[in-house]
Amino acid sequence: MHVLITGGAGFIGSHLAEYHIARNDNVHVVDNLNTGSYDNIKPLIGNTSFRFDEADILTWTGLDKAVGWADRIYHMAAVVGVKKVLEDPVNVMATNIAGSERVMRAMHQGGWNPQLILASSSEVYGFNNKSSFAETDDVVFHSGSRLRWCYAVTKLADESFGYAYAQKYGLNIVIARLFNTIGPRQVGQYGMVAPNFVRQAVSDQMITVYGDGTQTRSFCDVRDTVRALDLLASTPAARGEIVNVGNDHEIAIKEFAQLVVQRAQSTSSIQFQSYKEAYGVAFEDVSHRRPVLTKLRALTGFEPEWQLVDTIDDLIQRERYLRIPARKTITG
Repeated sequence: MHVLITGGAGFIGSHLAEYHIARNDNVHVVDNLNTGSYDNIKPLIGNTSFRFDEADILTWTGLDKAVGWADRIYHMAAVVGVKKVLEDPVNVMATNIAGSERVMRAMHQGGWNPQLILASSSEVYGFNNKSSFAETDDVVFHSGSRLRWCYAVTKLADESFGYAYAQKYGLNIVIARLFNTIGPRQVGQYGMVAPNFVRQAVSDQMITVYGDGTQTRSFCDVRDTVRALDLLASTPAARGEIVNVGNDHEIAIKEFAQLVVQRAQSTSSIQFQSYKEAYGVAFEDVSHRRPVLTKLRALTGFEPEWQLVDTIDDLIQRERYLRIPARKTITG
């Protein structure tokens, strides 16, 4: 199989590339390395089944040819992370919306209809006050704090484009709403809690929790996310559907921090910081983000294989290993 991954040097994209290379597929990655990293795909460089282009999805001249080559496309290219979104909202809007539409337009105009996994986000549910979210639930955005929600708006626009292209032109598109994916290669510089907590705990530093820590999240290991996306792409009944992808185990952020400290046998204490202090602007957060996975399970039979404690232990081990002088690279 020929697999094109936009944003393939990023956190999830690089795991998708590794997964398909391990299955003896041919993989073509494009990434502008803005938030992705060459180090994420470095172990794949030199493999005859792997190709990498450093390019921006908005201007990449090789897009039409790559789309015509691909049997499957994972469109992961996007500007992500709360801090990045607040710092550069114009780039977020342009990249996330125009980039997605450009990929779908290339599919339609090329006359070739590969499988397309279009990555959306649980952020689209906004301030819906339900304790867990199903794909049929309303999306709710407050009228204020528009910059805070620009990422969610872009993903909702992507979904609308995807649905429109699927309905009008019969394109083979599955829209995956991803819920809080964590795991190896995720970086904390844009506000991701798991890598920040693990790094702080392993070095016995103060762990910083934004807000009061009672907000809950449902974390899914990236290796489960990759498997779920492959299953969806391989399921004809998923075509044209919007599907939650994640793990429905829920935990409060302060309890998550405490669990990381416990598993790392750390002396770190936990401090709480207001969102205004953390981001420099007023920030609205949501109290819950737990997926209803009934649709994903019915379509694919998917069940997460990684428990949260196992992912934490793995991340702690990797963080400690990376601190050893003359360290070797850990893959996976």
